[in-house]
Amino acid sequence: MQTNFTEEQLKDPRIAEANGILRNCVHCGFCTATCPTYVLLGDELDSPRGRIYLIKEMLESGKPATPEVVKHVDRCLSCLSCMTTCPASVNYMHLVDEARTYIENTYNRPLMDRLLRNVLTFVLPEPGRFRASLVMARLGKPFAGLLGKIPGLRPVGAMLALAPGKLPPADPLGAPGTYPADGERKARVVLMTGCAQGILQPSINAATIRFLNRIGVEVIVPAAMGCCGALTHHMGKEEDALARARTNVDAWTAEMDGAGLDAIIINASGCGTTVKDYGHMLRFDDSYADKARRTSDITKDITEFLTAFGAGNMSAPKPMTVAYHSACSMQHGQKIKVEPRNLLLAAGFDVRDVPEGHICCGSAGTYNILQPEIAGRLRDRKVANIEKTNPDVIATGNIGCMTQIASGCGIPVVHTIELLDWASGGPQPEALSPSRRAS
Repeated sequence: MQTNFTEEQLKDPRIAEANGILRNCVHCGFCTATCPTYVLLGDELDSPRGRIYLIKEMLESGKPATPEVVKHVDRCLSCLSCMTTCPASVNYMHLVDEARTYIENTYNRPLMDRLLRNVLTFVLPEPGRFRASLVMARLGKPFAGLLGKIPGLRPVGAMLALAPGKLPPADPLGAPGTYPADGERKARVVLMTGCAQGILQPSINAATIRFLNRIGVEVIVPAAMGCCGALTHHMGKEEDALARARTNVDAWTAEMDGAGLDAIIINASGCGTTVKDYGHMLRFDDSYADKARRTSDITKDITEFLTAFGAGNMSAPKPMTVAYHSACSMQHGQKIKVEPRNLLLAAGFDVRDVPEGHICCGSAGTYNILQPEIAGRLRDRKVANIEKTNPDVIATGNIGCMTQIASGCGIPVVHTIELLDWASGGPQPEALSPSRRAS
């Protein structure tokens, strides 16, 4: 793609980097076939190729973002399916991240949109605030359907609809501390417990710790660790995201330089994609660039780590058909495609591939709140494809996907590690209990 940045603009390393990404695009349009919003809406501007043109014109002009550009960039899920199918290796992820930061810094959003985004930024990354907000959301949940019909309040309705009717109790496994290996210690890792996941589904962290301890891995949960920054990063709130990244880099570097670490384990693939990108996110920060690269280099999804380290003996407690949903952040963001499925097969589960598995479920961080209509259509499409496999349970590696799919489906949804933990001697996942399924 031909670009027309001035020499003065190209002195800015961020613009120079965007220019390089744009010039890699060859206009082929392969990305349109796998882009969820283009598949649904059929609008070229809601395809990666169309958004690339809009971003190019916006950055070249140096002027504030226009409502038209904002509309189509906001509709992007950042599912990164386009990067999987792109023959020219266009780094769309970094380009759209730059566009979102530019929009945040130059565009004055409508009042309700601005307020909602500020609320999400304030609440979601902070577990205490998030828990309190979910408790209060119970009062408004009965009105979710009504609010969802009012154009300006649809995101509020979507937010209330997604809130669980009740929260699970906190699990002591996952609190800050050291969880020693059973028997001889073979490895030492940090587990990132996540901000939303630790509140919505603490059993995921507990299952991860149990499993790792069982195979000889000591697990550290640093008290200084916080949100990975993905939620604010994808809303263009760069300084907030970078501050959160620095906090985590400091916490993990202290462990690396202390007793040492073999890996930083992530069990929410949306977080994993962002943490693996810390080296890029902090590339202009002389004090953190090297440390961030070090942490990114040893970050592993839990299934990625178990595949390399060894998962020990597993045996499915009973015959069970599992529909494996590969989160976009897993298959497209981290290029982890076969590891979770192979682990489930090794554990004795009958694993089924979901038709159109490359298409997003519509969760995408805060997307199912900010773009509820599109997210709802994608969820229904995903659920219909899952149901074609006639599964007993759905397994996935991302809390956002779990929440999204469960909101439109009666089939139990669990994290992959919960099934693996069960197959290696841990408790049955709560979602599979008869009382839970009956309710």
